[in-house]
Amino acid sequence: MEKNYKQYLKDITTFVFDVDGVFTDGSILITTSGEMLRKMSVKDGYALKTALQKGYNVCIISGGTNEGVRERLKGLGVSDIYMGAHHKEEPLDEYLDINQINPKNVLYMGDDLPDIPPMLKVIMPTAPQNAVPEVKAVAKYVSHKTGGDGCVRDVIEQVLKIRGDWYDNFDAQND
Repeated sequence: MEKNYKQYLKDITTFVFDVDGVFTDGSILITTSGEMLRKMSVKDGYALKTALQKGYNVCIISGGTNEGVRERLKGLGVSDIYMGAHHKEEPLDEYLDINQINPKNVLYMGDDLPDIPPMLKVIMPTAPQNAVPEVKAVAKYVSHKTGGDGCVRDVIEQVLKIRGDWYDNFDAQND
């Protein structure tokens, strides 16, 4: 019998996230000067910062190269950021190897086809509600929240609650 996805959450020590379609809704606003803008949820930022403060590992692997995205994530405390990654399993393998992290302790959230190979390498593949059908098919959990609207917060909060790391953190700043 297949485990309920919640049974995997107690062993998660590491979160790996895609950016576009996960931290954002996948839209890009383009200004008249050609600058590309993305919108991120402060609720996702709060949960990410909380996970880092509680000692969880966080890694970002994105095909995108927007330096504003990198600066936002660095500002939240994320130091492991792989940008321009079109074959995402390679940076995932490198990150897990360098940090000696077992894939049985990793939750990965992705929304599109390039996310499938790394999703298949970890114990807890997840997806936002608006992920493509192929990604939802390999996810053990599909959030009720969409990309850019709290799906990151959803999975982080579930893990931290199961591990007893959520409720005592009301002094963290909301970013």
